Amino acid sequence: MVNKKTIIVTGASQGIGAGVVQAFLGQGYNVVANSRNITNSDVFRPSENLALVDGNIGESAVAAKIVETAITKFGSIDALVNNAGIFFVKPFTEYTTEDFEALSDVNLKGFLYVTQESVRQMLKQNMGGSVVSITTSMVVNPIAGILASVPMITKGGLEAVTRSLASEYAKEHIRFNAVAPGVVDTPMHAKNPKDFLKTLSPMGTISSVSDIVDAVVYLTEARNVTGEVLHVDGGAHQGRW
Repeated sequence: MVNKKTIIVTGASQGIGAGVVQAFLGQGYNVVANSRNITNSDVFRPSENLALVDGNIGESAVAAKIVETAITKFGSIDALVNNAGIFFVKPFTEYTTEDFEALSDVNLKGFLYVTQESVRQMLKQNMGGSVVSITTSMVVNPIAGILASVPMITKGGLEAVTRSLASEYAKEHIRFNAVAPGVVDTPMHAKNPKDFLKTLSPMGTISSVSDIVDAVVYLTEARNVTGEVLHVDGGAHQGRW
């Protein structure tokens, strides 16, 4: 199909990432989907419009392979969704060097390498583009009972770099935005009591995967929106309730 857009989605084998892949396939995009073992996940099968790339997104070689796959199979990169991420909680003084390296590997390197490669291609195409990253509302509204200080170094960094890049590439019409969810009904929260999770937003709600996906699709296609962090969190980013 002429002028069909191509999007890369990381962390695509479950939860929000899988929902994003499905949404953009439904929108008529070509999609390159990545996770560590996505070809064995039984969630997706390669097709005319879908390419699957295994590997740790924190490795530069994997990022390069994802971008190469997009260009070779589909001929362009028009959008990127940085969804891959890890999150765990413990008291600040108990985070280890290994914890910090794991968080940095996925959440920061997993953003850096594939975004650099994608932007290089977008600049060559000279047709603009979109990068949307997934952060969390706890960047601006820490919750005392959720001990996530060190993960917030990484998620806060994503929000900072999103704003910087939105300015850096505004004239090239490459847009950088982020979606900041609160609690989302994904496998990560499968063992957490729903009644407790509902207390983590003033609306007393838990976001569905589709709530987050809708925000990602909007930002990807909103041609005059850049440098925005869209909170989908039942108002949690507003603070105390």
